Amino acid sequence: MPEIYIDQEQAIVETVAADGIDTEGWAIPVIIPLESVEAWLDLYDPTSGTSPSAANSRIIARAVLDALKAAAEAT
Repeated sequence: MPEIYIDQEQAIVETVAADGIDTEGWAIPVIIPLESVEAWLDLYDPTSGTSPSAANSRIIARAVLDALKAAAEAT
């Protein structure tokens, strides 16, 4: 399974004003090791409404939500 990391210590609240977004929110760095990029992209088909699979999506979602929870609890 490809790897994904979240740098929880770098999560910050900031104002984003770009690409039609103008809001304050959490910026959470997502780190995908270079050796995992190809594997992640192989699991994704942008033309399919069911890609990536629920299991692969869950890996990414849980990593981001764990970081968000830790950052929010630390403030």
